[in-house]
Amino acid sequence: MNLATPQGFRDVLADEAVAREAITRAVADLFASRGYAPIETPTLEAMDVMARGVRVPASPFKLFDATGELLAMRPDVTLQVARMDATRFPDDPGPRRLRYTQRVFRASAGAVQAAARELTQIGVECIGDEGPAADAEVVGLLAEALQVAGVRDCSLALATVGVLRALLEGCGATEGWKAQVLAAYHGSDYVELDCLCGCAGSAVASGQAMQPGEPARVGQPIQAAVAPEGGCDPAFAQAIAQLPRIRGGREAIGQARALVAPLGCDSALDGFEAAYDRLAEDGCPAQLLVDFSVMSSFDYYTGIVFAAYAPGCGEALGSGGRYDGLIGAYGADRPAAGFAFCLEQAMEAAGAAPQPDRPLRIAVPKGSLNADAIANLAACGLDTAGLESPGRQLIIRNPGVEYVIVRPSDAPTFVALGAADCGICGKDSLVETGAEVVEVVDLRFGACTFVVAEPVGAADAVASKAAALGTLRVATKYPRITAAYYARRGQQVDIVTLHGNIELAPLTAMAERIVDITATGTTLRENDLAVVDEVMGSTARFFANPCAFRTDNRVVALARALAAHACTCTYDPIAGASQ
Repeated sequence: MNLATPQGFRDVLADEAVAREAITRAVADLFASRGYAPIETPTLEAMDVMARGVRVPASPFKLFDATGELLAMRPDVTLQVARMDATRFPDDPGPRRLRYTQRVFRASAGAVQAAARELTQIGVECIGDEGPAADAEVVGLLAEALQVAGVRDCSLALATVGVLRALLEGCGATEGWKAQVLAAYHGSDYVELDCLCGCAGSAVASGQAMQPGEPARVGQPIQAAVAPEGGCDPAFAQAIAQLPRIRGGREAIGQARALVAPLGCDSALDGFEAAYDRLAEDGCPAQLLVDFSVMSSFDYYTGIVFAAYAPGCGEALGSGGRYDGLIGAYGADRPAAGFAFCLEQAMEAAGAAPQPDRPLRIAVPKGSLNADAIANLAACGLDTAGLESPGRQLIIRNPGVEYVIVRPSDAPTFVALGAADCGICGKDSLVETGAEVVEVVDLRFGACTFVVAEPVGAADAVASKAAALGTLRVATKYPRITAAYYARRGQQVDIVTLHGNIELAPLTAMAERIVDITATGTTLRENDLAVVDEVMGSTARFFANPCAFRTDNRVVALARALAAHACTCTYDPIAGASQ
């Protein structure tokens, strides 16, 4: 009999429960003092309600009730509040100020199975009120709530999605291209964003190279390298690519205005600037950071968006924004804004020990990417002594920097969970793990291609088997990449996951095809395997933890230096080294 709690769930014992109760009560008192009334929503919600017009975190817990209706355990409370307000107050536009403390249920992020799947969400919704004052009220209340919860060193990254929405509306591109751009923003994949906008290779290298520790400089224009995809106006494409690189204090709002005003897309900045000024005048207890890379995984935000970060924490403590169109999806439309933070993460941040002189920690890959990764880091001025011959050491400690030596496939997990601030690995490892990181720079080495291969001359036999059985067996080290490829093609396959010598699978009749990486195709040819299709290309990428990317200027500085260096290098995939 297995008496352990299910994966991602845990018991809360008395000492911790007392602390949770004290924080919850103190935060509730704060919200009540500002006129926010308590509400509760059901744990289960109809899937149609959760999916109406927006993208939300996937709920891993779905069930049918006795009537056959598909229900889900709520992954978020805001959608429920929107449904409740529209249906319970159809003729009362408000304003209403509501607060809640409720459990939400989330899927683990990608291959990172250590994440909790049950969290306590504390939040507020301000419905029927709008304008800079209402925005500042909600943002400031998040900062105060985290302070009450014991988080002393907190940064609030804020922006407005109105600018990006205006750029997309005016760019003249296809809807498919716009969807790809939004997906790149939501996924924090700025390499893909540059490719879409015809700015491949520029990444964060806009402007001069920077040394680690130097404050971030932003706002320099990116020059398009090729025509953007999807029929997008090149001027709009450059602005779309540059926007997420703008960050700083109040001056960053001016940089954003200078970027988009010539395109007639700056009106959303007026209210955002007024809200920022009001927050500053009111003495917001958190450090304010204007950062246009802040994009939620939700699609429903229409104006100001913000997220709270604490140094050393692997992910945002909480987030929110203005969602003026959401309630209208359930009934009468009305403006609204709100936020939620995770009690468990706030308690972790409150209990973390200060680390004033903590070195920058970088995940460095073993194997074929190792030599080029070290060379690139050294070219940016970092002390890489000991990295080339580490012996049995797993962490190399040099002045101001620590290197964690890991398998490339493990690097995204180390960074996503905050064990490292940033790292280097192949694009394939990022896709395969699905970890929530910020993909910043294409380093242009370690080039390889994912291919589908089968025995030479077996095409007819493979096609006949697929027609007869409706499926194929495909062997691979990369089940997520393989599943996504065949899903795009609408072809059913049975995936056999192996960890080495993938070429053996079709040679021993274990599988009809393989999906694997190749640089030259030599191994495939020597084993009488022929390439059927290309799945994706992969090169080495520099990526960062979302919190470190927004709270540690050394990460941005290193990203800029790496991008500038990558632009000066060529890569010979046969020689396997940067030239």
